Order: sequence, then C-alpha cells, then structure tokens
Amino acid sequence: MKIKSLFGKDKAVFSFEVFPPKKDSPIESVYEKLEEICALQPDFISVTYGAGGAGGHSRTCEIAAKIKHDFHVESMAHLTCVNSTRGMIDETLEDFRRNGIENILALRGDYTEGVAPQTDFRYASDLCAYIKSKGDFDVSGACYPESHVDAESEVADVLNLKKKVEAGAGHLISQLFFDNSLFYRFLERTEIAGINVPIEAGIMPVTNKRQIERMVSLCGASLPPKFAKMMQKYESKPEALRDAGIAYAVEQIVDLLANGVDGIHLYTMNNPYVAEKITRAVKTLL
Repeated sequence: MKIKSLFGKDKAVFSFEVFPPKKDSPIESVYEKLEEICALQPDFISVTYGAGGAGGHSRTCEIAAKIKHDFHVESMAHLTCVNSTRGMIDETLEDFRRNGIENILALRGDYTEGVAPQTDFRYASDLCAYIKSKGDFDVSGACYPESHVDAESEVADVLNLKKKVEAGAGHLISQLFFDNSLFYRFLERTEIAGINVPIEAGIMPVTNKRQIERMVSLCGASLPPKFAKMMQKYESKPEALRDAGIAYAVEQIVDLLANGVDGIHLYTMNNPYVAEKITRAVKTLL
C-alpha cells in the first residue's frame, strides 16, 4: 500500500518510527518490541537507515519487511545518500523491491566525521528524483519546522523543500519540535511557497535527558521554557521524567490534532511502553 493513499480521508494519519539494533546486536533483539509496537496498529511504521555505508541498508530492509509481512502494518524504509554511490542506491532499491517495500523516506543523511561524502547525490531532492525514475516507489521527504541546520535562512529552507516536493516527495515528515507555534508558522511558510503535499508533525517524547539533548544538538530544535523546566525538575528521576515527557507529548498531539494537522509521526525510540501510553491517550481523537 502506498502511504500517500492514507491521506485525505477526514482523519489524521498516525504513524511511528523505529530503528534497527546496533551492529553488534542480533537483529532479533528488537523483534519482541516491534511486535508490541505493531500491535498498537499505527497507519504505518518507518524504519531508520542502518549506518555503515555499503550494506547498511540491509537491517532497515529486513525490519521493514518483517513489519509489513509478519506484523501486517505498512512500512516505510529510510534511505540516505550522503555516503552512497549511484550503484549502492541501485542495490538498495532492488533489495527493497524484492522484499515488497513500496514506501521510501529519501534523506541526505548526516555527514560522518573523517569520512568524505559521496558526490552522486548532493541533496535529498536529487535522491527523490532518482528513486522516482527507478520504479513505482512512493517517495516521502523530511522537513524542518525550525529550518535545516545547514540552511541559509527560513526562506531558503522552504525553497529547497519545494524542490524536494517537485522532485517527487509526495508526503513530508517533520523533524522533532517542542513548540507547536513553530510548526504552525512553518506550515504558513509552506502554504505561501505553494507546497501542498501532506505534512506529518514529528513528535518525540522525552524519555532520557541526555538522549534529547543529543537529538536537539543534531537537528537544532529549540527548547521552550516550559519544556526546559520539566527536564530540569525531573532529570534525576528517570520514571518521573519519562511520564512527564509522555504527558508533554500528548499535550502537543492534542493541540496539533485540534488544529487539523495531516498526521502525527511518533518517534517511539523502540519503546513499547511510551508508544502505548501515547496511543491510548490520543486514539479517540484521530
């Protein structure tokens, strides 16, 4: 099933993100958690791209195939190009095709310190266009409510996003954010730019202070005072921080749904407890 077919049905799409285990862990180590997460019946689940350059896609593909064929939830495979040649992308696309993976989130990917990037695909828009030329894949892209960390300005960022959509991205998933007003302003910019594809709001529940700080440093998301106070108050109480983070995420989602967003993409961090608590809290609103 193509993910683009999920939108426009008078309901918000509700989806999850999961990630493969570390290289030194068996892939089966995540299957029990995946089964619990899939049992919540999201509209689809995206699987982040395995690290490691050549062959790094294999766990992504295997997990996406298991989600789709064994757990019966539609899946989307992430695909990055910063460390990939054209030949490597061809190999990955063929692997996806053989395993029945129809949906791809096309990303540039993060630069690796000490590793020179490949040059066949400079931007995610280049990858989007290439995937569209290689078969009947449904291609999605990422977007950044507070602009990409490498963007020259908000205007430049939205214009680059429009290029990505024109290159074939028919659906967008936002980077995490903790202030809904920033997301609404971003939607206004996309409307002005003529970007008219569905945009899902990416929500990451706080489960670990160090983890969130790392993610924020990578993507440039700002921390509103309310959120910062919450982390400061509960940083030495892991369970309290987890539950406060769940409550904060639910509050964000309720507000987003009330304002008619196209969908919610929940960064589950492979945590069935967090995914279940949030799903149970918002399922009647979807």
